[in-house]
Amino acid sequence: MGVLLVAALTGAPVATAGPAETVCRIEDDRLVEISGLVSDGSGYVVVNDSSDDADRRRIFFLDEDCAVTRTVKYPSEPQDTEDLTRAADGTLWVGDTGDNDKKRDSIALWRLDPGSKKPELFRLSYPDGPHDAEALLVGADGVPVIVTKDPLTAGVYVPDGELRADGTTALRRAGGWGIPIGTGTSNPYGIRGRAVVTGGAVSPDGRRVALRTYADAFEFDVPDGDVVRAITEGTATPVALPDEPQGESIAYSSDGTALLTVSEGKGGVPLTRYPSGLPVPPSPSPSPSPVVDATSPLDRPFPVGAMIAGIAFAGAAVTLFAMRRRHH
Repeated sequence: MGVLLVAALTGAPVATAGPAETVCRIEDDRLVEISGLVSDGSGYVVVNDSSDDADRRRIFFLDEDCAVTRTVKYPSEPQDTEDLTRAADGTLWVGDTGDNDKKRDSIALWRLDPGSKKPELFRLSYPDGPHDAEALLVGADGVPVIVTKDPLTAGVYVPDGELRADGTTALRRAGGWGIPIGTGTSNPYGIRGRAVVTGGAVSPDGRRVALRTYADAFEFDVPDGDVVRAITEGTATPVALPDEPQGESIAYSSDGTALLTVSEGKGGVPLTRYPSGLPVPPSPSPSPSPVVDATSPLDRPFPVGAMIAGIAFAGAAVTLFAMRRRHH
């Protein structure tokens, strides 16, 4: 534990915030717990965190002004939808992967094919017990990638076999990512908000991937289409997302030049645009076989130097692992 924490702090990049721009504001009363976001070229698609209100348990399609244009219902009740990703062919995947109390026997993915009005359900199970997870990605190989909300080191899991609509597919742990918590970015949860992954996104061309915390986004180059390798072996470029009330959503803009975020909240929550921290790679040469996807504030200054020296480590560790979200 001590080694992990020191590694996360030593040499951790300092995130720099680009000029943030409010794109539009989400005024719909049903969208108060937004946990997943994608851009579809003509507007945006969002999902709520789990909710007792049936009207909020839907996939919401928004226009470029953030007004809801249509919704899609789930055929059965999801437990805790936490992220949303879009494949290159327009297929939407919803990660029903939230598990605050770590008691679910299985988690689920919902797949909404282009033009479909009914998402299809696929169940999955972890090999090492329940995890809370809020980030879902789909790489060039079409395989869904789930990144957990475990503090300090996020687990990276992939299906260990084909997804099945009539059964449960086992997951396997493909690696982990040590979260750089020493960025110093201001957020409502202080050091704790920098220690957990709350969302993920893949660029439209599949050549970059981003994971976010409550404080920062971290972008990775994906030169070979291997999302898992990029996260577990690559170098992250940080982008500060300071002081969002409860930031759990992230997406790439449709042109891939910017990151989009939106927080949970009520009363005209802004959808915000940040410049990408990585240069947009040049378009690849034309190929006869293009890649297509198959499927009360708590912040206080954190004494980085003191932590590296080991001072107050035990207290910080207990706090990290005792963290619970204020609400779904």
